[in-house]
Amino acid sequence: MRRAIVMGGSYAGLFAARVLSDYVEDVMVVEPDEIGADGVGRRVPQRLQLHALLSMGHTQLERWFPGITDELVKGGARLGEGRDVRFYVDGRLKAPVAGTRMLGATRPFLESHVRRRVDGLPNVRLVQAEVTGLVFDGSRVGGVVTGDGEIWEAELVVDAMGRSSRLVEWLTGHGWDEAPVDRMRIDLGYATAMFRRGDELDSLVVAHSSPGPASDYSPEVTEPGALTAVEGDRWSVVLAGYADYRPGPDPEEFLRRMRRCVAPLRTVADDCAMIGDVKTYRFLESRRRVHSRLSRFPGGLVVLGDALASVNPVYGQGLTLAALEANALAAYLRSGSPWRDPAWGYFRLAEAVVSGAWQLSTAADLAQPHVTGPYPRGYRVQKWVADKLTEASVLDSVVNTAYMGVVNMQQPPTTLTDLRLLGRAARVLLRR
Repeated sequence: MRRAIVMGGSYAGLFAARVLSDYVEDVMVVEPDEIGADGVGRRVPQRLQLHALLSMGHTQLERWFPGITDELVKGGARLGEGRDVRFYVDGRLKAPVAGTRMLGATRPFLESHVRRRVDGLPNVRLVQAEVTGLVFDGSRVGGVVTGDGEIWEAELVVDAMGRSSRLVEWLTGHGWDEAPVDRMRIDLGYATAMFRRGDELDSLVVAHSSPGPASDYSPEVTEPGALTAVEGDRWSVVLAGYADYRPGPDPEEFLRRMRRCVAPLRTVADDCAMIGDVKTYRFLESRRRVHSRLSRFPGGLVVLGDALASVNPVYGQGLTLAALEANALAAYLRSGSPWRDPAWGYFRLAEAVVSGAWQLSTAADLAQPHVTGPYPRGYRVQKWVADKLTEASVLDSVVNTAYMGVVNMQQPPTTLTDLRLLGRAARVLLRR
């Protein structure tokens, strides 16, 4: 292709640009916000919240940007392995898992390094402008229109504008149908605060606590939260809650809730000074657009990142999902499918990735008492089996390795239906 335009300079947009740079002569990343060298500037309300980079997300980051892990660690990020990464369920530390690697860094810090790498590619340009519409060439998208009325032509346009994308409005305005949307209302609220980091937790990088079967998934019984060691010798701490139990911006309330959480968060609350304000964010619903259910769609257009799907952020899937969708785009481009045609091949691949994340997150969300569905067929049996697997994962490293492989998006959810794994979990629980 001669030119591709990526609408949005988010993490997803930058990954898309990196993929496209292998196939396109001129890649333009169009972002309306002015962004500083430190990555600060994008008007993304959740960018200051704690962000997790799951093991698969870290693998993909290093795949597309070789050596970037060393750059991040040299700049102050932390890389955790083994017992430096701890997961708790119902207040109990889960069995150790070999091979788990998680990177501790803030999203602006991570994005700034990725942006610097992308900006250094010879055929990629980062342009500050606001896209206000699409240009059509018959049954395909032929470019974009910016706020000053300028038209930029392109063979491929990528929507990476996030949940606030106006793509549906632009498409329906030109007579195209809206892609069907699956939704699950969860009414999540979460809050993040920064703390000074010393040697109070030794080499710990990540600690994550969630309610489970023993507490009937009630956050009031087991306080949900997580902490990550990040650049600048800081702890990033997030607390979460649903409906009326959402955390607020009051620092004293935040500290009280930390002291009801697992030991690492209690230690930080007692021994470390809070830096700045508590930042809150509300996430009302998970949703995904399923373009493969459409009978017609314009050629020269793909959708990626939160514009395609955004799921409950407490499971930390967002950054990893964006990278895996970029993989789907790479596979589609390698296939040699005519770029003038609708990108059905891309959407099938991307939606398969989204389906795994959606299945995992919504199954957990349905355990919350205030979430009303929709429930899949056989949900009660599925939940019973999942609860037993969760209990066994606290006790047994083999079960937890499979369990965390799915949580870290290294394996599909079907991994947890393997009869040998279920048999081992049953034996573990019977021995208990």
